[in-house]
Amino acid sequence: MAGMGNQIKGMGNDLVREARRRVGWTQARLAEEAGTTQSAIARLESGRTSPAFDDVIRLLRIMGLDLDFMLVERDDSDWIQAQRMLPLSTDQRHEHRRSFVEEVDLIRARAA
Repeated sequence: MAGMGNQIKGMGNDLVREARRRVGWTQARLAEEAGTTQSAIARLESGRTSPAFDDVIRLLRIMGLDLDFMLVERDDSDWIQAQRMLPLSTDQRHEHRRSFVEEVDLIRARAA
Protein backbone atom coordinates (compact mmCIF):
# COMPACT_ATOMS: atom_id res chain seq x y z
CA MET A 1 0.00 0.00 0.00
CA ALA A 2 3.01 2.29 -0.09
CA GLY A 3 2.32 5.12 -2.49
CA MET A 4 -1.43 4.73 -2.11
CA GLY A 5 -1.56 7.80 0.13
CA ASN A 6 -0.24 9.98 -2.67
CA GLN A 7 -2.93 8.72 -5.04
CA ILE A 8 -5.68 9.33 -2.51
CA LYS A 9 -4.10 12.60 -1.45
CA GLY A 10 -4.43 14.09 -4.95
CA MET A 11 -7.95 12.79 -5.47
CA GLY A 12 -9.58 15.73 -3.69
CA ASN A 13 -7.69 18.16 -5.90
CA ASP A 14 -8.86 16.35 -9.03
CA LEU A 15 -12.45 16.12 -7.81
CA VAL A 16 -12.69 19.84 -7.14
CA ARG A 17 -11.16 20.73 -10.51
CA GLU A 18 -13.42 18.29 -12.39
CA ALA A 19 -16.52 19.49 -10.55
CA ARG A 20 -15.72 23.13 -11.27
CA ARG A 21 -15.27 22.38 -14.95
CA ARG A 22 -18.50 20.37 -15.11
CA VAL A 23 -20.54 23.23 -13.71
CA GLY A 24 -18.73 25.74 -15.93
CA TRP A 25 -17.38 27.90 -13.12
CA THR A 26 -14.11 29.78 -13.10
CA GLN A 27 -11.71 29.46 -10.21
CA ALA A 28 -12.65 33.03 -9.30
CA ARG A 29 -16.35 32.17 -9.09
CA LEU A 30 -15.72 29.11 -6.93
CA ALA A 31 -13.45 31.18 -4.70
CA GLU A 32 -16.09 33.88 -4.31
CA GLU A 33 -18.83 31.37 -3.48
CA ALA A 34 -16.54 29.54 -1.04
CA GLY A 35 -15.27 32.69 0.66
CA THR A 36 -11.66 32.26 -0.37
CA THR A 37 -9.30 33.52 -3.06
CA GLN A 38 -8.79 32.45 -6.66
CA SER A 39 -5.15 31.74 -5.90
CA ALA A 40 -6.18 29.38 -3.08
CA ILE A 41 -8.40 27.46 -5.50
CA ALA A 42 -5.57 27.37 -8.06
CA ARG A 43 -3.17 25.98 -5.45
CA LEU A 44 -5.73 23.37 -4.43
CA GLU A 45 -6.45 22.27 -8.02
CA SER A 46 -2.77 22.11 -8.94
CA GLY A 47 -1.99 19.91 -5.93
CA ARG A 48 0.19 22.44 -4.15
CA THR A 49 -2.22 22.19 -1.22
CA SER A 50 -4.22 19.16 -0.13
CA PRO A 51 -7.79 19.74 0.99
CA ALA A 52 -9.31 17.80 3.84
CA PHE A 53 -12.10 15.44 2.80
CA ASP A 54 -14.70 17.67 4.49
CA ASP A 55 -13.43 20.66 2.50
CA VAL A 56 -13.76 18.76 -0.77
CA ILE A 57 -17.36 17.84 0.08
CA ARG A 58 -18.12 21.46 1.05
CA LEU A 59 -16.73 22.79 -2.24
CA LEU A 60 -18.65 20.20 -4.26
CA ARG A 61 -21.88 21.09 -2.49
CA ILE A 62 -21.29 24.80 -3.08
CA MET A 63 -21.27 23.92 -6.78
CA GLY A 64 -24.50 21.94 -6.43
CA LEU A 65 -22.79 18.55 -6.66
CA ASP A 66 -22.21 15.72 -4.24
CA LEU A 67 -19.86 12.78 -4.00
CA ASP A 68 -21.39 9.33 -3.84
CA PHE A 69 -19.35 6.41 -2.51
CA MET A 70 -20.54 2.86 -2.49
CA LEU A 71 -18.92 -0.31 -1.27
CA VAL A 72 -19.48 -3.22 -3.63
CA GLU A 73 -18.37 -6.82 -3.75
CA ARG A 74 -15.12 -7.12 -5.65
CA ASP A 75 -15.11 -9.28 -8.74
CA ASP A 76 -12.23 -10.51 -10.85
CA SER A 77 -13.66 -9.49 -14.22
CA ASP A 78 -10.88 -6.98 -14.96
CA TRP A 79 -8.19 -9.50 -14.10
CA ILE A 80 -9.89 -12.20 -16.19
CA GLN A 81 -10.02 -9.85 -19.20
CA ALA A 82 -6.36 -8.92 -18.73
CA GLN A 83 -5.36 -12.58 -18.57
CA ARG A 84 -7.17 -13.23 -21.87
CA MET A 85 -5.11 -10.48 -23.52
CA LEU A 86 -1.71 -11.59 -22.20
CA PRO A 87 -1.01 -14.18 -24.93
CA LEU A 88 -1.91 -11.73 -27.72
CA SER A 89 0.65 -9.65 -29.58
CA THR A 90 0.47 -5.86 -29.49
CA ASP A 91 -1.10 -5.84 -32.96
CA GLN A 92 -3.68 -8.44 -31.93
CA ARG A 93 -4.55 -6.43 -28.82
CA HIS A 94 -4.91 -3.30 -30.92
CA GLU A 95 -7.20 -5.11 -33.39
CA HIS A 96 -9.30 -6.49 -30.54
CA ARG A 97 -9.66 -3.00 -29.07
CA ARG A 98 -10.54 -1.50 -32.48
CA SER A 99 -13.17 -4.17 -33.06
CA PHE A 100 -14.65 -3.57 -29.61
CA VAL A 101 -14.87 0.18 -30.21
CA GLU A 102 -16.62 -0.41 -33.54
CA GLU A 103 -19.18 -2.65 -31.81
CA VAL A 104 -19.85 -0.03 -29.13
CA ASP A 105 -20.23 2.68 -31.78
CA LEU A 106 -22.72 0.48 -33.66
CA ILE A 107 -24.76 -0.12 -30.52
CA ARG A 108 -24.81 3.63 -29.77
CA ALA A 109 -25.87 4.43 -33.33
CA ARG A 110 -28.75 1.94 -33.11
CA ALA A 111 -29.89 3.42 -29.81
CA ALA A 112 -29.88 6.99 -31.17
